[in-house]
Amino acid sequence: MTYENIVEARFIDRPNRFIAHVELEGKTVVCHVKNTGRCRELLVPGAKVILQPSDKPGRKTAYDLVAVWKGERLINMDANAPNAVFGQWLKEGGLGFVPGLLPRENAHGASRGDV
Repeated sequence: MTYENIVEARFIDRPNRFIAHVELEGKTVVCHVKNTGRCRELLVPGAKVILQPSDKPGRKTAYDLVAVWKGERLINMDANAPNAVFGQWLKEGGLGFVPGLLPRENAHGASRGDV
């Protein structure tokens, strides 16, 4: 999984679970947070964050917050990343998976799995 055209910014605050204010090139920018969890130990004022520009027309925010630095570690904040990485691994033959055998999301009893 690859993020394109990423930029680094500084976290300011998070008024709700969907957006954050960051400082980018000296300006305050509103961005979409791709993880609705609290993440209070990660999203602290002044933290370096990684943004990915969005090219979707009509969006209210121009960037997605996809990662944050915690000390020397870069933490992925994109809640969609685990499924995307696992799906890519399966498509490349992980677990002997045959591409096209399973739909993207499938049910098993009362549970469902994303591929």
